Amino acid sequence: MEHALPTPAAPPRVVVLTGDVRPREMAEAERLGRVRYVREPQLADALPDADVFFMWDFLSDAVAGSWPSAGGPSWVHIASAGVDRLAFPALTESDVVVTNSRGVFDEPIAEYVLGLVLAFAKDLGTTVRLQGERRWRHRETERITGARALVVGTGPIGRAIARRLSAAGLAVCGAGRTARDGDPDFGVVKSVAALGEALAEADYVVLAAPLTAQTRGMVDAAALDRMRPSARLINVGRGGLVAEPDLVKALSAGRIAGAALDVFEDEPLPPSSPLWDMPNVIVSPHMSGDVVGWRDELVHLFTENLGRYVSGRPLRNVVDKRLGYVGSDAGPNHGGPNHEGQNQRG
Repeated sequence: MEHALPTPAAPPRVVVLTGDVRPREMAEAERLGRVRYVREPQLADALPDADVFFMWDFLSDAVAGSWPSAGGPSWVHIASAGVDRLAFPALTESDVVVTNSRGVFDEPIAEYVLGLVLAFAKDLGTTVRLQGERRWRHRETERITGARALVVGTGPIGRAIARRLSAAGLAVCGAGRTARDGDPDFGVVKSVAALGEALAEADYVVLAAPLTAQTRGMVDAAALDRMRPSARLINVGRGGLVAEPDLVKALSAGRIAGAALDVFEDEPLPPSSPLWDMPNVIVSPHMSGDVVGWRDELVHLFTENLGRYVSGRPLRNVVDKRLGYVGSDAGPNHGGPNHEGQNQRG
């Protein structure tokens, strides 16, 4: 499948949806193209004349309603790994090429997941609470060496998580589209279709899958009932992977031991959510991949791809719009066909 676009005859018109924070380090992009920065109210007016659309505000829900009925960009780049907010028919059924920011968040998210596993095993939340109360209460904690982790999602983020947890001593397996043995990062990968069996064996269930029609609500009451009472759920994928009311009930009833949630169906998480007050829940504000310098890395990736676009070379991180993520013909580093790197499956 060919993903190189025709070399533009003139500097391309680039529309950037900025949100509250405008991207920095855009000098090279401004040299390569005619860049226009817009907020949501100006988006519908700007898109029809654009050659390129850079969705810097990757949490915006305005793109579908602003998409032009005629004309518009030939290439869309989003400043996130997930592309679910671009999954509307006018775009997915078109010839527009979509690329994502795969690769920027892999290692930071893996580190964050390891931190959450340690926080649960070593009961760090209780330690911090007791310190605030000036209470000395000795407890025993858990080992992570030998604990079993199931990583749902075998793309680059899932693989980075698997490597990090394996290095810390956990026994890791994966769940992806295709069951297989001998995977270099997971060893064993089980089919998502047989997820229930894998859930029953895990001490930690880590969700790192993209949000698609097939994965939405995959962790529901039935899935939670299959988990061990001592197990913890960690979600760094998308909030829609979890049926949140079912999770609240399972946590309240003690059917699982805890959850660490970095993503939610509604963001920001409403103050009325019972998840805020649950002692066995860690809530974080969609920050697991956001380390110092992450915004500059996102701009660098877009600018590199813009250079490829203006010279007619294949783009990095081309998304298979049918699947909702970079497809199986993509290398782990470059995300498009005919690039160096081993094939990425799952």
